[in-house]
Amino acid sequence: MTLCCALIACKKNEVDFNYSPLEPRAGQPVVFGNQSTTGEEWEWSFGDGSTSTLKAPTHTFRNPGTYIVMLKVDNKKSWTVSKQLTVYDTIPTFVCEDSVFYIYQDYTFTANIYNPYNYDVEYLWSCSSDAEVMDDNMTGEVLHLFFTRALDNAKIGLQIIFNGDTTYVEKSFVIEDKPTNSIVIRTAYADYRQRIFGARSENAKVDATAKVILDAAQDTAQTYNGKEFTLTTLSSTFDGIEGFHIANRKIYYRANGLWVANIDGANPVQIDTAACPAMTLDTYDNRIYWANENGVWFMPFVGSDNNKFVTVPTQLNTLTDVTNMASDYDLK
Repeated sequence: MTLCCALIACKKNEVDFNYSPLEPRAGQPVVFGNQSTTGEEWEWSFGDGSTSTLKAPTHTFRNPGTYIVMLKVDNKKSWTVSKQLTVYDTIPTFVCEDSVFYIYQDYTFTANIYNPYNYDVEYLWSCSSDAEVMDDNMTGEVLHLFFTRALDNAKIGLQIIFNGDTTYVEKSFVIEDKPTNSIVIRTAYADYRQRIFGARSENAKVDATAKVILDAAQDTAQTYNGKEFTLTTLSSTFDGIEGFHIANRKIYYRANGLWVANIDGANPVQIDTAACPAMTLDTYDNRIYWANENGVWFMPFVGSDNNKFVTVPTQLNTLTDVTNMASDYDLK
């Protein structure tokens, strides 16, 4: 009878567990099922330095390898079971270092694949229509892009062909709008607003709110360091001056094209030989914007003492018949 009771007790106090999936990969959650027939306290050791006191935990192994997983029940050595678990190569995926995403900002997505034997890998990226891919490279390990519109569910996908297996990974991202500076532009036909995002800008859009700014904006008078400058006071120094703005002791002025000079008139240098009907300075990004017959252009402020510059002007848009411009930021 004693032997019978012992056998019954052993059966009653059986300690065991299973796990799923049976062949997990690094980075894949492993669900452990507790099959113990008794117990109130649980001690798990996963063999990679991690532990848990949950009855049925989920654990992710970060690296491939063989691990000894142990379960102890009620802190009793006799109620302990260990099993060997093999974790295989990582599931191919992709990552981005950024966690918050804004429009018109550069982002880099990188394929993440465990490839110790240097097998050939093929990549094919896909993305939302509101994403602009830089370099038009959709088949490399790295994808560079920016988003042109705020989105709640921007999708990035990656197909990976590796060692005969094809894996497709898709992730969703929230793209947020971002407060920024604007250049408002008046043409003979409409008023426009074009938002500037560092090195990029969105397309110029017709905007009725630009009217108030443009009606008030002008480049014929300015107070700088407590001194008032007007076309009248400057006309003797700058021949043919039609409009101007001053920043950092430089004067940018319209006179048979676009010029820059020291505020005292020294070292005048011509920036653009084409007729310049309108210009504005943007002290947020330290740029000058101006119009000619081909559209609107910009370049950084000139910083040299002799006003020589090496930066090539960049075209902002192709709006023609521009009559007035202003920086929204400078007028706030």
